[in-house]
Amino acid sequence: MRSGLIRTAMGLYAIQASSWLVPLATIFFLARRLGPEHWGLLMFMQGAAAYVIFLVSYGFTYSATREVARNRGDPDRLADILAGVLGAKVTLAILSLLIVIPASLLVPAIHRSQDLLWPTMLWAFAWAFSASWYYQGLERMGVAAGCEASARVLSLAGILVLVRSPNDTWKVLAIQGGLVFAAVLVETALAYRQVGFRMPTPRLVWKTLRWGWSMFLLGGALSLYTIGNGFILGLFASSTVVGYYMGAERISKNFATLLSPITQAVFPRTSHLAVHARGEAARLTRTSLFVMGGTACAIGVLVFFGAPFLVRVVLGPGFEPAVVVLRILACLPPLIVASNVLAVQWMLALGLDRLVNTLMFSAGVLNVILAVALVPRYMHVGMAIAVVAAEALVTFGLYAVVRIKQVDPLAIARLDEQAEPARLSA
Repeated sequence: MRSGLIRTAMGLYAIQASSWLVPLATIFFLARRLGPEHWGLLMFMQGAAAYVIFLVSYGFTYSATREVARNRGDPDRLADILAGVLGAKVTLAILSLLIVIPASLLVPAIHRSQDLLWPTMLWAFAWAFSASWYYQGLERMGVAAGCEASARVLSLAGILVLVRSPNDTWKVLAIQGGLVFAAVLVETALAYRQVGFRMPTPRLVWKTLRWGWSMFLLGGALSLYTIGNGFILGLFASSTVVGYYMGAERISKNFATLLSPITQAVFPRTSHLAVHARGEAARLTRTSLFVMGGTACAIGVLVFFGAPFLVRVVLGPGFEPAVVVLRILACLPPLIVASNVLAVQWMLALGLDRLVNTLMFSAGVLNVILAVALVPRYMHVGMAIAVVAAEALVTFGLYAVVRIKQVDPLAIARLDEQAEPARLSA
């Protein structure tokens, strides 16, 4: 418990528990109260909002976390980072509004859902302004964990009381967005109590955007095959079909991200070790890859064989077409865990951002091409195939890259172990 790494992992798991159990409970009630059509409409709007979150967050989850981890002993630098990130997010939020308003008039699927537009924007901005990156960089996730978990639990309570029929779809976004935004205000206020408030300046904002650029590109590549699948599907298919796919994706992603708090917790540590003790960083990465990868394979098998039961229990009657989608997406847990360890825990810690970006972008392009080719004919099944193919390209491509660049963590860890007796004897 004295280890900052363990405390960070436990804090992230507190957030993960709330973002795993509470959403499953939320899906359980909403899928039944809204039905496949309106549930799919809600998922489509949240898929569109995911692009707003991506733009405003600007990859700070990793780039700002890395900066905080590297400067955790310098309060003046931390104040600059906080001010720069806040100013950058406000600037990007204004930019997103300038994009969303015309898009709401030009994209028919969004235009038909005007009553959900502004609740959706509230929901998007609330998540985009989260300050959890700051506490993650400090390896003190207790504050963020408590705030965001409380917001999710209260949101579920509000939904149970206030959402009764398909006409209440907008309330889901308003309740979740309002409570998460309140949690973000508390997180940010407590962060400024530690380092003192500093007003963002144009120079500081520009500097922050510059050092966050590579992570923004990475997020853009990821967004092509992760965050907006419901939105892409909704451009070609009905909201009911979106409901089938997104119901299965939400279940599979909940299982696939069970182990992500460990990767996020280890990232600040490997960022530090990669500079001072690369062999030790490689051994830590190898341990994560074997232990988490094996666990993820077991999770994938469980999801595949349990798909009919999971769909029946979580989504309810009317969602039977989601079973085949969930079985296809059962491939995601091991693929996502392996790619997260290699990309986030290892390659980003080594500063290999450009190579990761290139591979992620290639996978994103593949996902979009396959979606356009498969969705019109195979609908939700085609979307699932496209997503799994893109994730497989990322996973195997990342390992091929580290082998080619001679920074394979497995090989480095083995060499470090071989050299350890000589170091001890010296």
